[in-house]
Amino acid sequence: MTVPLLEDPLLATKLSVPVQAPGLVRRQRLMKRLTAGTEGPLTLVTGGAGFGKTALVASWALSRQASVPLVWLTVEGDDAPGVFWAYLFEGLRRRGVLADGDLGTPVRADAVARPLLVRLASHLERLPAPLVVVVDGLDRMPGPDVHRDLRFVMEHAGPALRLVLITREDPPLPLHRYRTEGLVHEIREGDLAFTRNEAAQLLGGRRRAVDDDVVDLLLRRTEGWAAGLRLCDLAMARSADPTGFARSFTASEQAVSDYLLTEVLATQPEPSRELLLRTAVLNLVHPELATALTGRTDSEQVLRDLARCHAFLEPLAGTRWYRFHPLFAEVLRAHLRSRQPGLEPWLHRRAARWYAERGRTVEAVAEAAAGGDWAFAAARTVRHLMVAPMLVGPGAAPSADTFARMPAATPGSAPALVAAACCLAHHDTSGCRTWLARAERRSDRADPPPDHATRLTAALLGLLSAPLGSGDAESRRVTALMTQLPPGELRRHPELEPLRLYGLACVHRHAGDLEAARDGLEQAVRACSGDTTVLLRHRCLGRLALADAAAGALTRADEHATASRDLADRHGVPDDHRSGAAGLALAAVALERADLATAAAELDRCEQLPDTCRDADLAMERLILRSRLASARGRSQDAFDLLDGLVAAADPDTAARLAEARATAALTRGDPATAVRALEEAPAGPPSRTVLLAEAHLAAGDARQALRLVAEAEDAPGTTLQDRVRLTLLRAHQALLDGDEAAARDLFGQALDRAHPELLRRPFIEAGPWVRHLAGGPGGRDGAYAWVTAAPVRPDTVVVEALSPREREVLQQVARMLSTEETAAELGLSVNTVKTHLRSVYQKLGASRRRDAVERARELNML
Repeated sequence: MTVPLLEDPLLATKLSVPVQAPGLVRRQRLMKRLTAGTEGPLTLVTGGAGFGKTALVASWALSRQASVPLVWLTVEGDDAPGVFWAYLFEGLRRRGVLADGDLGTPVRADAVARPLLVRLASHLERLPAPLVVVVDGLDRMPGPDVHRDLRFVMEHAGPALRLVLITREDPPLPLHRYRTEGLVHEIREGDLAFTRNEAAQLLGGRRRAVDDDVVDLLLRRTEGWAAGLRLCDLAMARSADPTGFARSFTASEQAVSDYLLTEVLATQPEPSRELLLRTAVLNLVHPELATALTGRTDSEQVLRDLARCHAFLEPLAGTRWYRFHPLFAEVLRAHLRSRQPGLEPWLHRRAARWYAERGRTVEAVAEAAAGGDWAFAAARTVRHLMVAPMLVGPGAAPSADTFARMPAATPGSAPALVAAACCLAHHDTSGCRTWLARAERRSDRADPPPDHATRLTAALLGLLSAPLGSGDAESRRVTALMTQLPPGELRRHPELEPLRLYGLACVHRHAGDLEAARDGLEQAVRACSGDTTVLLRHRCLGRLALADAAAGALTRADEHATASRDLADRHGVPDDHRSGAAGLALAAVALERADLATAAAELDRCEQLPDTCRDADLAMERLILRSRLASARGRSQDAFDLLDGLVAAADPDTAARLAEARATAALTRGDPATAVRALEEAPAGPPSRTVLLAEAHLAAGDARQALRLVAEAEDAPGTTLQDRVRLTLLRAHQALLDGDEAAARDLFGQALDRAHPELLRRPFIEAGPWVRHLAGGPGGRDGAYAWVTAAPVRPDTVVVEALSPREREVLQQVARMLSTEETAAELGLSVNTVKTHLRSVYQKLGASRRRDAVERARELNML
């Protein structure tokens, strides 16, 4: 039956170029591509809802030269084929391409007669100049008729016709052939995504300035989706805290929720909507996984159709996997929670089983944790020896963050072991030991007994958190259990051996065996291979540098510390995973070389790294170095204040070092009696304690006791370069007091010769004014002593990164003594943004306070 065309008048808006919205960003890179594309027969602009397809082409159409006529046709969902062609013919007439009465007009709504299309193609073929025809919303056209007829006209109209199709999905045209023959120019969804400069223009159009980090954050979250950026911009304009809005993922999701639910989800058929809602709980979805979550047998076809129509679901090249746009996924999850509360955890747990059945343990653990199935997640983590990678991240999966919400009451030994690993990952060795004890009690009650992976995990964690005296036994347990692993398992876990060596080296260090610790750390560094152990190698190099500095190998310490930092920089290790050990080592080297400014800068810098404060050993090292720095500056009371709050150390080596720091502070203020008392009350420790005790007795006038202690220290094993230089200076001082100046000068020369290769200055500077007497005068070694008094040569680049323009502006306001709130008001920023910039400034300048940052910047001519 013939369906007549309606007699309603034609709507002018369907033939008009859409009006441009305020704040439109002119995207020159894409407009140039449109101009180039319309030199050929077909330009295809495809992308999902809100990607700016129509806005782009309309902006181009309104800005182009009018010499080439352009016909615009907007398609609507209820347009029948005859209506489509009727509007197109009318557009051609209004642009003067057809005269009234030329060719005729479609007479049926449901179809167009082929002779009419033949006459149209013939007419277009005779056009003397190009004609651009834009069809917007072609995907709304139901059925294949219009696509088939458009193809016929395009392929027979000759070179004058330049067709631009705007659509959410590829039209049913032979695009593969058009591509091969160079007949089509395409602008696809990836091209339509906003670049950083375009996003900055859009977000900056409504206010005076938008922080760079806000632009980066929203661009990353929206992945350049035009409507998402626009909606977030509008919401930010209404927000009392625009920066806070930008940092909130939830706020971004709320800003785009209605749009996505209406324009994307609601346009899909019911079965597709259900599949989208159930699979959006995942980051990635596979057809078979979708079937497991939905029970549908046609999941692959549905996913393929959704991707084809750009429903914010994209296929991953070369695989059967698909990926959701993150904002769309979050909107779908929120919609699912409101429609079917409680279903989301079940979907995660079902996905965990699907992954586990296919041997994909990382994904299985992640999904089980997301679904609250902690026992399953922990059991998989322990059974597959995935606790070790948690300790050597960053980027390890699973990580300590995966189990952050795991309840303490989760039953079983595996959750207790994972909780122990999480404590260790946050440098809490005491908490690790507590959880290990719980795991052991639960294992004793378990039936069947713990498997090999469980026992190895427990032993490794025990070694890495070993209290004084138990490390050797734990190391032997780990070694025995590792030898029982299949070779393939060891290759899959290259972090196990360096972790064992690192743990054993720390045990030696706590026991005061410095050389064994250095040897173990060197072995651990060599055992770290590949990207999976980068962070562990970085830590081991830093700890090795600290041990080198303690042994007096200052050049090696500098090299290892620099290598540690370079490794972290080269691999982009984030600050919250970096170790402060290298910075502490460089501070120790600087102190030994009497470069107090560098020591202070390094201590300020490394204090911003988490393990410097959380790790018990590094926290103690930091305070001892701070105390020594205060003593070197003559601030003995500051040194005492730093040490007074410390609890007694468990191991004798650290206890002795604390006593040495207190004794050094006492000697600085001329109180040898307090120094002697502090050292004698401490447990027996390394030879350095005996050396300092001898110095204290000599300062108190007890030369006999001092010499006895010197002889005792000279015969003791494990003396360091610092010890040997100090002992030689003690004998030189006593010889000078005894009137044997020749012997004193000879001993003083020996001390200089020993110290010079490492530029070890501190023993000479702390020895007292008598040193200058031996260095000068007849027979003195003033020339050989010059390197001790010379100003230390500092590296040219203490600051590893230049300040950004915004950071420099913030620091300038700080230099004016403005508060954080006043700085924010002055620069038009939020208080949180100012704080973020200040943290970055402190890190780059190696400062921990505003005043120090300003002074350092002035030293470097940055202000």
